[in-house]
Amino acid sequence: MPMIRLTVPSGALTEEGRKAVQRDLAAVLLRWEGAPDTAFFRAQAWSYLVELPEGAQTTAEDDAPRFLVEVTVPQGAMSERRKAGLVEDATKTVLGAAGLSRDDALRVWVLVHEQPEGTWGAGGSVIRYADLVALAKGQKGQQADA
Repeated sequence: MPMIRLTVPSGALTEEGRKAVQRDLAAVLLRWEGAPDTAFFRAQAWSYLVELPEGAQTTAEDDAPRFLVEVTVPQGAMSERRKAGLVEDATKTVLGAAGLSRDDALRVWVLVHEQPEGTWGAGGSVIRYADLVALAKGQKGQQADA
């Protein structure tokens, strides 16, 4: 159930970056979550791009664009090491999509939201973390057999 949402001021991404950033961020999230690289899991990694209208984002200091990456994963699905890797790679991905350098990294915030057990549902049923782990193990086994 990984979900990633990038909120940016309108026009802050390069044309190429705007086209690729959602799939790139979803791939970063799946890699750090440890999900198998299968069509099923890629289809479950939802990615949203929210572009704010001009003037909707500012700071007390300046109007330079800021970027907010919000990630939602099952509680307990990611270790501290995985979260740190996710934050680093998501930041690099957003900077690249905006044509910015590592010097602008503080303009990218990444918030990892852990969804408590029993509070996420799909297909009309509550999905538990153990269900996802079992499904992932089955998908990894299918990859090995292929």
